[in-house]
Amino acid sequence: MNQSKIAHCIEALCQRGCKEVSRVILALERGEAMAEVRELNEDECQAVLHELKSIMAVYREGGTCW
Repeated sequence: MNQSKIAHCIEALCQRGCKEVSRVILALERGEAMAEVRELNEDECQAVLHELKSIMAVYREGGTCW
């Protein structure tokens, strides 16, 4: 896995805000093809999904993003 590509993807997505990240999480969970992750292989997409879910858990626990 290319950790640099994964980190760059996560950073770019997080800059869009929590509502957009939530949308991306749902799409990735459904297996939808997304431009945001088109350069990543399946394992890298799963790593992005896992990391985004971890990040968003912090916001959801604090009630700051839905």
